[in-house]
Amino acid sequence: MLMASINIELGEFLMRIHAIQTGTVRIKTAQVEGHGHGLRRFPAIFADANWTEWLPTYAWAIEHPEGVIVVDTGQGLHLLESAKSLHPYVRWEVAFRIEREEEIGPQLRALGIGPRDVKKVILTHLHMDHDGGLAHFPDSEILVAPGELRAASGWAGRIRGYLPQRWPKWFDPIPLDLAAGPFGPFARSRRLTVAGDIVALATPGHTADHVSVVVQDGDTAVFLAGDTSYNEALMLAGKVDGVSPDERVSKATLEAISGFAKNCPTVYLPTHDPESRSRLANRSIVGR
Repeated sequence: MLMASINIELGEFLMRIHAIQTGTVRIKTAQVEGHGHGLRRFPAIFADANWTEWLPTYAWAIEHPEGVIVVDTGQGLHLLESAKSLHPYVRWEVAFRIEREEEIGPQLRALGIGPRDVKKVILTHLHMDHDGGLAHFPDSEILVAPGELRAASGWAGRIRGYLPQRWPKWFDPIPLDLAAGPFGPFARSRRLTVAGDIVALATPGHTADHVSVVVQDGDTAVFLAGDTSYNEALMLAGKVDGVSPDERVSKATLEAISGFAKNCPTVYLPTHDPESRSRLANRSIVGR
């Protein structure tokens, strides 16, 4: 199992952030960095003959004095059945590798974290490699942006490439409503802890209601970025992926993250960046 962790001192308490790799994924290179503009970008993924290397899929566990918070749940073993799907993207444009012990539940248990220890699960969005481990959290408060839940639900969600039919029957998430109060350059945010040191931010782009989570480590921000970009270099270059529904919105989010990192030392951790694990372990700051 590939993990990395850091400790953050909170007065007499200690907060820990764990990077938990839940298997690997391959996608087309035209998804990582979009080809063309407008409506041509998504079909370009199907036309692309080039695949990425196997990329990690990270989920994150934050041990906090107020309780454990998990950000995304990673891949699940059921994704190995995706090659049988009738959806053309799910069947032909993505491939997964994962073992049962790589799911987030067993890895949390190896850290000494049981299901009832997890107070909140924050989903950056509901794509299959981010909600694939939901079954491990039946007793947790699960928060999802309302617009993301609407986009992913029902037959319309399945057409868009989500897998709502694989959600646990008990899945009934709490709306993650973001207030108009800004956090740096981000127009909408919500504090997830009473202490105010963990904050959800609106980072639309990869999906229209995508969110990210920032953990404040003194003057440093640990930015759990979901799929705002597939790696740090693409964020810094402002290069939009191939599935973002609105290039303009996605580019504005990348510019906001880059601007935030210039004003606040930031450890930027996208879900599929091969460097995210070592970047967390070494507290590697954007641009240094």
